Amino acid sequence: MRTKAVLVALILGFLTSAASAADTVVVVELKGALGVATAEHIISGIEHAEAIGAKLVIIDMDTPGGLMTPMRDIIQAILNSSVPVATYVSPEGARADSAGTYILMASHIAAMAPTTHLGAATPVSLTGDGVTPEDATEEDPADEEQGEEEGDAETEPQPGTSMERKVLNDAIAYIRGLAERPGRNADWAEEAVRDAATLTAREALERNVIEFIADDHAALLEMIDGHEIEVAGETVAMETSNVVIEEYEASWRIKILSAVANPEIVLILGMIGLYGLMYEGWNPGAIIPGVVGIICLLLAAYGLQVLPVNYAGLALIIVGLALMTAEAFAPSFGALGLGGIAAFVFGAIMMFDSGIPGFGISLTFVISVAVMAALFVIWLVGYVLKLRRRGAVSGADSIIGGVGVAMSDFAGEGKVWREGEAWAARSNEPITKDQQVVVKNLVGLTLEIEPKK
Repeated sequence: MRTKAVLVALILGFLTSAASAADTVVVVELKGALGVATAEHIISGIEHAEAIGAKLVIIDMDTPGGLMTPMRDIIQAILNSSVPVATYVSPEGARADSAGTYILMASHIAAMAPTTHLGAATPVSLTGDGVTPEDATEEDPADEEQGEEEGDAETEPQPGTSMERKVLNDAIAYIRGLAERPGRNADWAEEAVRDAATLTAREALERNVIEFIADDHAALLEMIDGHEIEVAGETVAMETSNVVIEEYEASWRIKILSAVANPEIVLILGMIGLYGLMYEGWNPGAIIPGVVGIICLLLAAYGLQVLPVNYAGLALIIVGLALMTAEAFAPSFGALGLGGIAAFVFGAIMMFDSGIPGFGISLTFVISVAVMAALFVIWLVGYVLKLRRRGAVSGADSIIGGVGVAMSDFAGEGKVWREGEAWAARSNEPITKDQQVVVKNLVGLTLEIEPKK
């Protein structure tokens, strides 16, 4: 009887848990620039919602844009999700620019809070130059020939190079396909790419770019309830009344990777790593600076791997640090130091000058770090040189020239007390007890001494 009761309780508990999971809406946050760690968090949240059988995934979005590959990974996860995904641009004042617009178009449901905006989805090259029609100032010779053959037919202005046109047309086709799937305004989506067009939340609703404007999650879920969407090839009527909202928190790993992928953090980690290895090189056996330096450099290397980096800028940073170090070793009345600071500043600016929103670095931060770096390098090198100029603290060199005290009267050989140790001593002059003596030489374990004058 007791066994049956236990089984019934377990079954009821399982059914209750399943029902609770089925009535869950998972909320995943996408804030800041879109990078590798952000994409992993969003995809993990969608997979979690699928695992528990949630009714809906809401992506809370506020992003200036980001990298292309993570954006495409998120979009693929949305398109292949068995759980409906609603992208909600919030809170008020938030934006879904650049890559955020693509994700919004790919979602099963697109919603925005009041006073938010989206758009400006023109691709940005790694040099920081946007691919826009206005760039069409030069044409390839092949393009000119083609234009002559086609006559005076009117065509829309196109970017100057073949690569720019390829990137632009690919982006247009991509966003049009995403917008057409749920029946949104594909023509405006093309404008967002071709002309970097933007819309407010109200304008987006009027032009059929989004489905809803909601003040908060509760209002959004109320609007979504009963709304029909297509998921995995099937039309589904949403049931979002009386649901439980679950905030999907990023794991500690994602938080660490997000921090490491910050350009300013990468710069600081790289500097700490270089300084640690420099100190270890000047003081072999210190161990801790070397270990910390290697770890920081590896973390910085990860950040450089996932960030859009100009390696000419990285080279300038290394040259700048080398020049500041040279100034400490060979004073040049500031020429090497100033040159090092200038190289460091320009290198730091160039290294992350990709033009991709959210992956830049402020000039104020760079100058502050450069000045601190210069001061630290000068202090570090000065400290190391001071250590090298210190006298020996072990071996024969540390004994010769030292002062000891005679332990008894003797002429010739006797005992001397020096720094807490009794030494055999030899003197050519008579020595009295408690007389101070100076060590002139060390022969084996015997001190050659003379009276202190």
